[in-house]
Amino acid sequence: MQPLTSHGRFDYSPIVGRADHDWPGGARLAVYIGFNLEHFAFGEGLGARLAPAAPGVDVLNHSWREYGNRVGAWRCLALFEDLKLPVGAIVNTALADHAPELVAAFVGRGDELIAHGHSNAEAQGEWPRDAERALLVACRDRLAREANGVLPKGWLSPWISESHDTPDLLAEAGYRYTLNWSHDDQPTRLATSACPLWAIPYPQELNDIPAIVARQMTGADFADMIVDQFDEMLLQSREQPLVMGIALHPYLVGQPHRLKHLRRALRHVAASQATWWTTPGRICDAAEGAASAQP
Repeated sequence: MQPLTSHGRFDYSPIVGRADHDWPGGARLAVYIGFNLEHFAFGEGLGARLAPAAPGVDVLNHSWREYGNRVGAWRCLALFEDLKLPVGAIVNTALADHAPELVAAFVGRGDELIAHGHSNAEAQGEWPRDAERALLVACRDRLAREANGVLPKGWLSPWISESHDTPDLLAEAGYRYTLNWSHDDQPTRLATSACPLWAIPYPQELNDIPAIVARQMTGADFADMIVDQFDEMLLQSREQPLVMGIALHPYLVGQPHRLKHLRRALRHVAASQATWWTTPGRICDAAEGAASAQP
């Protein structure tokens, strides 16, 4: 029988038996929030839905998503401030024009900006190579302008939509990591035609869109999921250094009836003294340092 088609980006490696190291401060579990700040075209394109669209222009779902930028994100920002939590802000560049105050608020508190395409009304996976290359460069440069000249290190594709060339083009454009691949609990180096690109674990289950929109979990259930994930991963991290991401969208968890449960979950995680609260970019830096220290 013929071998199955492979992506060729990394080899299989079981979680057991790998080289060991600690995260900064001696922590064994790195925890980060991936906070998705998104903008959507009105009346066209992709977007999560609260309910099926009525005939005509889809005002219901567009305005529900826009609530996240006008209200939900600011409520979540207050929670992050209260708990003194750093954030990886995953930003559509269209938001820099639509809601510049929101992007500036995260820049002002020193959070990392992560490129997330131009708009989540679009998916890039079937774009021509030159168009995709131009998108990656344009998003890089625009977020650098918003972040006082600091180039973004990381990328998350809208809808996790990739072409076969995406990792190559990311490395070529100077990105150091991607959040698209969710195959491990540790950072993985992806082979590219340019230079290695890190895959930093980004959760597709501990993520409010699949949990709340697709599976229709309650805010309380999702908060319990965060707590259970943390408690179990903290135990597992005795054996290996691990990464736990929490993927959030403000039009979901910024709704008051969900925010109260998110507050409970984040307080539980933040109370632990055995974790490294960080951002994906710092995890990338630490993973590179640990890899270079290996014989």
